[in-house]
Amino acid sequence: MTLAVVFPGQGSQSVGMLLDIAAEHPSVRDLFVRASDAIGLDLWQIVSEGPVESLNRTEVTQPALLTASVAVWELLAAAGVRATAMAGHSLGEYSALVASGAIDFEDAVRVVRRRGELMQGAVTVGEGAMAAVLGLDEAEIASACASVDGVVTPANFNAVGQIVIAGSANAVALAAEACKTLGAKRVVMLDVSVPSHCPLMRSVEPELAAVLQGVSLRLPSIPVFHNVDAKVSTSTGELTTRLVAQLANPVRWVDCVQALASQGVNKVIECGPGNVLTGLIKRIDRNLEGVAAGTVSGLQSALGHV
Repeated sequence: MTLAVVFPGQGSQSVGMLLDIAAEHPSVRDLFVRASDAIGLDLWQIVSEGPVESLNRTEVTQPALLTASVAVWELLAAAGVRATAMAGHSLGEYSALVASGAIDFEDAVRVVRRRGELMQGAVTVGEGAMAAVLGLDEAEIASACASVDGVVTPANFNAVGQIVIAGSANAVALAAEACKTLGAKRVVMLDVSVPSHCPLMRSVEPELAAVLQGVSLRLPSIPVFHNVDAKVSTSTGELTTRLVAQLANPVRWVDCVQALASQGVNKVIECGPGNVLTGLIKRIDRNLEGVAAGTVSGLQSALGHV
């Protein structure tokens, strides 16, 4: 058995996430206290009580989701779970880097808090958009995006036939219609405040680079496959470059999962709330056995999975 661990990105958060696990494992609350102290914000209160509008603010979602994901990983690690490779979807890449020892937890919490602020500030609310396109391939979606005026590009290659586009609101709307004309089974506008992983994020790349230069990074002790190219960094300079590039380039999740499989991985645990990645992995490679560990029952299943 060769095990990989993956970490979810924005969209997997929910008010009440991990409450059942925290009731049995005080270390979850302890980690949220550390995160809250690092950024001066009571994350556990927001996670526990909401309101959902507060949790869904990008600069809150990112540190909250990272903390939740790392908390689950630490429980698995304490129980003896050992991974041979890791990957994370968008924000989840930072969770993977914490879990693999590449960046200290408090540093990561501060970085992703600032990352969220930078992303939110890059585009005025309402001027950006994202849409999920089902049933078209990469070339068809690229053609649809190229056929309209304005900024719109593929942002997430989530699974075969499931690609997210992002950019300026008007261009995304036009590209969505173009995708329907090309035969998309469905196009769903996403409820997001930031058009992630598209060229509109390029303006904040230098600031994120400066933030990352201010923290101590190490090479991961467990290989982490990066979103931008599904490769593993061989230096901290490469690691920084890939994290900065991730802002304005698409998440190549299909490639990441295929890279894990190429390493002999046959089992995957999703560390964090929800089961989005577990579902995507089933669509990408049915030979991979996945389990989501974001609830008490899921955690128990994960421990029985290894």
